[in-house]
Amino acid sequence: MANIQLSYSTFGLTNLNFLDAIKAIARAGYEGVEIAFHRRQFNPFELADDDLDAVKKCCVAAGVTPACVATASHFFTPSRPHEPSLLTPDLAGRKRRIDLIKRGIRAARRLGVRLVTCGSGFIRDDSIHAPRADARERLVDSIRECLREIHGGEDMTLLIEPEPGMLVETLDDGLRLIHAVDSPHFGLHIDICHAYCSERDYIAALERAAPFARYLHISDARQGYNLKIVSDHADAAIDLDFASALVYFPDTAGYLLVDKRHPRYFGDDKPEGKRRRHIDAILSRAGVDGPLGMVDYPSLYAGASPLDDEIFTYLISVPGLSYDVLERAAPVLAYLRGVGGGAGAPPLVGRMLANTLTGIAHFHEIPGEGTLDLAASARALESGGFHGYGSVELYHHVESWERALSDSHRHLAALATGPL
Repeated sequence: MANIQLSYSTFGLTNLNFLDAIKAIARAGYEGVEIAFHRRQFNPFELADDDLDAVKKCCVAAGVTPACVATASHFFTPSRPHEPSLLTPDLAGRKRRIDLIKRGIRAARRLGVRLVTCGSGFIRDDSIHAPRADARERLVDSIRECLREIHGGEDMTLLIEPEPGMLVETLDDGLRLIHAVDSPHFGLHIDICHAYCSERDYIAALERAAPFARYLHISDARQGYNLKIVSDHADAAIDLDFASALVYFPDTAGYLLVDKRHPRYFGDDKPEGKRRRHIDAILSRAGVDGPLGMVDYPSLYAGASPLDDEIFTYLISVPGLSYDVLERAAPVLAYLRGVGGGAGAPPLVGRMLANTLTGIAHFHEIPGEGTLDLAASARALESGGFHGYGSVELYHHVESWERALSDSHRHLAALATGPL
């Protein structure tokens, strides 16, 4: 990892005062810090130049370099993260995201940072029936509008970060977008965890994309239970070798779990007649021949649980459905994972929920605690010519930030000094 300088994102330290977070990162031995927007901790709509100057001064005093400004996909509404996005159909929504990213560019300029990162966004229910080309055009136009904030000749680059479930999901998606935007001020941000989730051969994909990458995110991940939530329609194709399916019925707001081992129907009423025949046909087409279990939806536990973060992270990665449909599915997912099943009852699903192209769960683990081959990833990136900062991003470990901060550095520093 000689060409990868270790950094840590403040997005994993949001319970701390912002300057204290920078100091903690420095004490842990990192060379850099990712400056992440956050609506409570570091809100660009509330920051004055004096605040940014204080951050810059703190970084200098602590001996860490601000590596990148992250414009926070989760910034606006906690229950509707990633929204609005750069491809939202409503222009007013796109303008809000564009404004946030432009503020990121201005903040980076004040801090002396040369990189700003953002994501593309999801195709939600309000645009699912529109041509995907329309969403791509909106995305390209929005990015070009963001780039107008960068001065001519300025050493500043806006980066796109591919993410599971988003319109720009794979590294090739990111490279195609870079080609479409066609600007020297627009480049690629690789999240190694996202590549693990989205690429069949993530090591080869990392090496291919490395020449175009300016920045990295680093975390670990592991195999999950791949589950696709889809709306019921005549041409729905379910491939159980790829993923199980949770079919949503708009006319009853019920859900059907299509799974070879434990098919289940979750609804307010037991399906009968035409509805039951339709359900049986779906299961038959998918090759499911086991008995169908019935679960009374109103009886499902819908309160807080230790798995809330996992379930929420899963749900917000599902495109094409309304948030109401997704939130109504939350008790179903909790049931599958064993929440409310009674003491000692094993969960139907023993692995984290995944909605990815590979079945790897998009849940950022501390480096060394998953199954991602970080050493091979580093070799591939360096072989492809990458040189720059790699920031550990562990927003799922805010409550255990001290262990996440120290254990991540210990593991990655050992890779840097040991044989790759």
